[in-house]
Amino acid sequence: MNRRDFLAGVTLASASLAFSGCNESNRQAIDHSKHPKSKSDDVKNFNINKNKKTSIKLATSWPAHYSIIGTGVERFAKRIKDISSNSLEIKLYPKNTLVPDLAVFDACSSGQIDAFHSGPYYWKGKNSTFSLFSGIPFGFSAEEINSWMHHGDGLKLWREQYAKYNLYPFLGGNTNVQMGGWFRKPINSLADMQGLKMRMPGLAGEVYTKLGVNTILLPAGEIYTALERGVIDATEWVGPALDIKMGFYKVAPHYYSGWHEPGSILELTFNKHSWSKLSYEHQMMIEVAASELNSSMLYEFHSENINALAKLKELNISIYNYPEDIIKAAKIALEEVILEQSAKSEDFKRVYASVEKHLKLSREWSDAGLRYFLNER
Repeated sequence: MNRRDFLAGVTLASASLAFSGCNESNRQAIDHSKHPKSKSDDVKNFNINKNKKTSIKLATSWPAHYSIIGTGVERFAKRIKDISSNSLEIKLYPKNTLVPDLAVFDACSSGQIDAFHSGPYYWKGKNSTFSLFSGIPFGFSAEEINSWMHHGDGLKLWREQYAKYNLYPFLGGNTNVQMGGWFRKPINSLADMQGLKMRMPGLAGEVYTKLGVNTILLPAGEIYTALERGVIDATEWVGPALDIKMGFYKVAPHYYSGWHEPGSILELTFNKHSWSKLSYEHQMMIEVAASELNSSMLYEFHSENINALAKLKELNISIYNYPEDIIKAAKIALEEVILEQSAKSEDFKRVYASVEKHLKLSREWSDAGLRYFLNER
């Protein structure tokens, strides 16, 4: 063998070994025998609903086409129809068309309907803990409560509590910071709150009660008439975008900034049994569309509120701040309410401990970041 043939042979042998090594490496990298398929993978197949159709009855606490909240749920239903190629249909029933607006929780729990859209604090009479999954006075902003829900213990704790009622909740929107309410007469001090009749739900209702207010829970459709006729002296609802549509400024022109619901969650909740019967494919579609609903509603509230605020100014509606003695008394009252509810309910105590832990860290970050920025802007 001459030198040229020897070198050629060595080169070919080396190349063969190199490719052999690469093939061996690749073979090992895709050796699925070392990573056995889980049993759950066999049932989580996509496109299993082809040529099938599933319908879900979803009732809401809002009138048909109600701005932002109601229309947001309508877009959710359409989104589900589109991404499922019509294999999953959400049949919407606005308030009182199938069940009364504040009866949706019980109707869903019992299986009369498959799902509902409403607010968790409406059900605090059933379980005081539910008020912690929505608007907490001086508590979570929208960003903070979403953070607690998705990256803290919030969603896990919420589902754990709702499971006792055969329910499975999702975040279904957020109103962002709410306004403090509309008053027929100006509020100049804590003394002006004594005996006042005011529509106020949730944990905030208990705080206002300690301030001397007679709190009442009224559904949306009854608030204006009650305010106009003097059945109530004041009401909170949401913020400029929805408040201006309700016409409260016509009968109660004194508008106050709020602290009672800084980031109130709306819920998209399913009957647990109905949810479990859905295919994995449909469950994932709902999860994705619910996430979109939650974020898009928050952004829409912001956009609509800033425009509505400008309209209120054109109507010569001024915005006032609560007097300092009311703020001070409200913070003391909130501490009392938390202590009382924690003593009555271990669930409340455990959930609030999670809230408090997350909120403490969030306050520190907000002070260092957002508060500084807003003060300087």
